[in-house]
Amino acid sequence: MKILMATMGLDIGGAETHIVELAKELKSEGHSIAIISNGGVYVPEVEAAGIRHYTAPLNRRSLSAMLQGRKLLREAIARERPDVVHAHARIPAFLCGTLCRRMKVPFVTTAHWVFDTRGALRYLTNWGERTVAVSEDIKAYLIREYGLSAEHITVTINGIDTEKFSPRLDGAGVLTEFDLNPARPVLSYVSRMDEDRALVAEQLIEIAPELDRAIPGIQLLIAGGGNVFQRLKERAEAVNAQLGRRCVTMTGPRTDINEIVAAGDLFVGVSRAALEAMAAGKCVIVAGNEGYQGIFGPEKLEEAQAGNFCCRGLARSTPERLLADVVAAFGLSRGEKEALEAYGRQVIFDFYSVRRMAADCLSVYEQVRKRKYRVVMSGYYGFGNAGDDAILDSIQQAIRAASDDVSVTVLSNDPELTRRQYGLDAIPRFRVLRVFSALRRGDVLLSGGGSLLQDTTSTRSLLYYLSVIRCAQWLHKPVMLYANGIGPVRKPANRRRVRRVVERAALVTLRDHASARELAQMGITRPVQVTADPVFHLEPAGRERSLELLSSAGLPQGRPFVAVSVRDWQDVGDFYAQLAGLCGHLRKVHGLEVLFLLMQPDRDRVATARVRDLMDEPSWVLDAPCTPRELMGVLGQARLCLAMRLHTLIFAARMAVPAMGLVYDPKVASYLEELDLPAAGDVERFDGAEAIRRADALMENYDQVLARLRKKSAQLSRAAGENERLLLELLEKTKR
Repeated sequence: MKILMATMGLDIGGAETHIVELAKELKSEGHSIAIISNGGVYVPEVEAAGIRHYTAPLNRRSLSAMLQGRKLLREAIARERPDVVHAHARIPAFLCGTLCRRMKVPFVTTAHWVFDTRGALRYLTNWGERTVAVSEDIKAYLIREYGLSAEHITVTINGIDTEKFSPRLDGAGVLTEFDLNPARPVLSYVSRMDEDRALVAEQLIEIAPELDRAIPGIQLLIAGGGNVFQRLKERAEAVNAQLGRRCVTMTGPRTDINEIVAAGDLFVGVSRAALEAMAAGKCVIVAGNEGYQGIFGPEKLEEAQAGNFCCRGLARSTPERLLADVVAAFGLSRGEKEALEAYGRQVIFDFYSVRRMAADCLSVYEQVRKRKYRVVMSGYYGFGNAGDDAILDSIQQAIRAASDDVSVTVLSNDPELTRRQYGLDAIPRFRVLRVFSALRRGDVLLSGGGSLLQDTTSTRSLLYYLSVIRCAQWLHKPVMLYANGIGPVRKPANRRRVRRVVERAALVTLRDHASARELAQMGITRPVQVTADPVFHLEPAGRERSLELLSSAGLPQGRPFVAVSVRDWQDVGDFYAQLAGLCGHLRKVHGLEVLFLLMQPDRDRVATARVRDLMDEPSWVLDAPCTPRELMGVLGQARLCLAMRLHTLIFAARMAVPAMGLVYDPKVASYLEELDLPAAGDVERFDGAEAIRRADALMENYDQVLARLRKKSAQLSRAAGENERLLLELLEKTKR
């Protein structure tokens, strides 16, 4: 991708370092990067990395500076022709917002801090099509103060280059340059020396005489420049004169922050600087203008992460607290100090890698960058149902594999969850105006997969999906029914509604032949194509993760097991008791441990508990949060599957695990027929003895059933690929 970043300047500062590291990482991953700013000490570093730099006065609010900045920014956009513009500060974001709309360039921003929103200042900021926030509290601030949609905000990290900031560096060059004694303790501090950033630097200078008495020979190495630097330097010189030696060294602005950090035995600071020191294996006191946390250790991680290591919301830093903690830190035993240093560096590896930061931004860029085609997906998404989530995951995965020119917007019950899990643009499915707007901008409505067109659940559910389709057709947008399962549709009025909509669809693919028969019985004569459920293209979680989940459920290691999936359903009589008997039989006679899976936890948990309570044999339940891929991976380790939910059966078939269905809906019977697998029985008139007989027959002929299933699974996997091919053909027709 071609990315143009806009910021105020590239002098010393946490946000500036964030931008430099992000730009360098994206460049190393093969993207074309340019930066426009007022310049600064980091310009040579980014240019040495092959990143182009344009100079513009984007750091001042005067009218003349903003007009000049806008002119130069427009010229840079015209020259670079970027796929996305990424602004990192208030003035650049405001100017980019006015230009990018006119020049039709996708535009995103990053919020590194909170702004003054009084009066007209609130209107100086433009947050773009998507926003990146560097902490959860800044995300909350954006929602509260600016009314941004939560689903349009991505929380990222201050990614740290762990090679640049490493315990391997010794800072010898800096020690020599400033004539510091390596045999005496060194405290290093890094920040901009501005009025709103230098509180702790000022306090360190203030307590230097007391530190000298408590820690003889201590040396304070304070790096950074800004509008109060000269005043602080004069105070430092006065302290040095008082002590009769150079205790405080003021370096001014530096770009070799890794060397400054490496030169110290203890680091004091906040935000990115604190994280860089942790990466370098230093003991850190987290303190800044916005608050004070103290010596960082495991008990303070959650609190520190909540404010992005900026101490927002914590008590103010005081000279007394700072003095006490510096003395305490230098008084730690060698073992205590090494434990804190190792923990801090591990925190960086676990949570703050520069690659993670770049991946977060690339995900946001992917959401906004222009693509040739726009698809809107309607389905039962964002409800925490593993089967429907698997459909969404498999469809988006298959579309991306087929073409990089297709953007996807999902109508979701939980847009933020959908965006976070799958990196897709998502909007609330019941926000009528937003749904209408998405359909109007889109090229094709993709309805599916799953059993959307049925009235077993309710007529209201059916009417929702039909209304979305009718809206798209009213807007003259082609509609594809994507690998749908049709029916049952029992009410005559509903059958007429479905017939009208399906007849007008541009393309219809179905997941099974029973659905094709259902449409034919409605009198629909238009051509349809039977493909396969999209889940047959979904890749499962790896074996190691699957075994880890099995272990977490308490399942005896290495034992064969039957995976059981049961859901709530009305009017089932003694079904749960009969099922408990079947599960017990499978354990006693066939040696299969019984593991219950929750495909939709809030709907399956109670029914699962009922069956387990009625069992004479022990059983286990996997109740940890699982993705569809993880559930599929777990099923792949099973010997047998016994499932009421359709997509549990489909997962099992995808993994070539023989299964028996508990039929509560005709769609389950239809798919068992499609897969050539037996039904254990109908849940509304379940015969436990007959179910046991069928289970015994399956186990007796297990190898033959497995061979047929493997062959059928491979066929369905190939057929599932037809859905994407047909979709791309339809999209190409829309552009002719």
